[in-house]
Amino acid sequence: MPKWAKSLIRLSTFEVETLQKRLADVVTRRTHCEMRIATLDAEYEVECVKAATDVALQHHLSAYKHGFRLRRDACAGELDGIVREEDGVRDSLSLAFEELKKFEHVAEMTHLRRIAEGKKAESAAMDEVALRMKRPA
Repeated sequence: MPKWAKSLIRLSTFEVETLQKRLADVVTRRTHCEMRIATLDAEYEVECVKAATDVALQHHLSAYKHGFRLRRDACAGELDGIVREEDGVRDSLSLAFEELKKFEHVAEMTHLRRIAEGKKAESAAMDEVALRMKRPA
């Protein structure tokens, strides 16, 4: 395999690995954001149940609901941004992986071509030896 092919494959592999790490980071952030939203929803349900049994809490429930909506909307907006980022990273990773496969294919074809040329030269040399052996000295 030529040196240039090894270098290209190494660089493409590095790019794929970097994008895979970035994707893992984005997925982790998305999961944390989804968990924050689920936690906020659960806390709101708990507050509603408490307010149903306590008259004093019923007066404060509308303010809590307003704060809950603001926090949940902020988390939902952040989640939308993370999902778009994840889609972009997945697309980039797909393209980088395709390029890596192209470089590997070119390197493999170059390697096979060299082997075929070597076999062809060996066959020609063996034919030459055979012809010399048949000729009378």
